[in-house]
Amino acid sequence: MVNFNVRFPDDLHVRVRAQAAADRRSINSEILHLIEVGLAAVSPDAGSPGGDPVDSALRRGKPDSSSP
Repeated sequence: MVNFNVRFPDDLHVRVRAQAAADRRSINSEILHLIEVGLAAVSPDAGSPGGDPVDSALRRGKPDSSSP
């Protein structure tokens, strides 16, 4: 397993800690769960060569640069 340090804004830490407590998980387990759920929600071809660049950019919350 890889040890990976991440700095969270205070408000996000509070939200993750509260969700972890509600789900009866450690904060670490909750973060891993949220990452897994988020990655599962993204289609496998998003952002890959041949995928729809506009669609994957919109999924990431970026504006469509092809519009005028």
